[in-house]
Amino acid sequence: MNDFFTSSVLVATAASAIRLATPYLLASLGETIGQRSGVLNLGVDGVMLLSAFFSYWTVLQTGNLWLAVVVALAVGVIMGVLYGIITVFFEATQGISGIGIFIFGLGFSDLMFRQQVGTPKPVQRLPRVDIPVLADIPYIGEPLFQRSLLTYLAFALVPLTFLLLNKTTFGLNIRSVGENPQAADSLGVSVERTRFAAILIGNTLAGLAGAALVLQLGIFQPNLTQGMGFIAVALVYFGAWRPLGVMGGALLYGLVNATVLQWKSLGIIPVSISDLAGMAPAIVTIGALILLARRVNAPAALTKPFSRH
Repeated sequence: MNDFFTSSVLVATAASAIRLATPYLLASLGETIGQRSGVLNLGVDGVMLLSAFFSYWTVLQTGNLWLAVVVALAVGVIMGVLYGIITVFFEATQGISGIGIFIFGLGFSDLMFRQQVGTPKPVQRLPRVDIPVLADIPYIGEPLFQRSLLTYLAFALVPLTFLLLNKTTFGLNIRSVGENPQAADSLGVSVERTRFAAILIGNTLAGLAGAALVLQLGIFQPNLTQGMGFIAVALVYFGAWRPLGVMGGALLYGLVNATVLQWKSLGIIPVSISDLAGMAPAIVTIGALILLARRVNAPAALTKPFSRH
């Protein structure tokens, strides 16, 4: 255990935690916007899988990382349009629709991988971008200022999401249709268009999360996310539908995950219980949700379809 509490290992663990938190944060911020409008999307994991595969496949074919990111965003938008039509305009049950999106993403990404790739092949990873001067600060420079552009973007989106939800007319509309869609409709706010737009934003960020995941790892395999999208949904509850709280949850999850990985590599965790220890991040998240469940209130209209009839 003493080997863990050295400056080099602690800095490496912090850097790993921030890297691991990036896809969770992107997906959770998108889901926060969607849920604040009253729409629960359990299909986040499926969107991440599809975006991860197509961004990976794009890199395999072209070698262009940023084209791969654009492709992932496009996949997110397409899935957002599909999910928006199903849940907003057809008023389908959100939970079942989301699970359908997840199953489609899981199956289709697996099918495409087996047909187009076959066996996992490594691709170029996102390059590290050092912030001048700040990157050289002892201890904090490596974890905070020697990251990829998608990691910087993910954390920059936290204050931007806060400003969107709390300081703009569009954000006010999102919150109003998520709390009382009938009242919002009576004031001239289009509940359908507002929710549809929120779904598009949420799925686009889920697509970006998929790209961040696969381009950090540099490889794709079936079911790459292993339920990350569902954890991202849980982190929205953990963060009480607030961007800063969601960021805290993503960092906590990433830190626990990074710590477990370091302990495994240092031999602190016996091989016999390594699989059990790998469950620690999920256990911590569930425990925190249980503690917070009675202290936070979900948007009043969450999961409730809106209809004038």
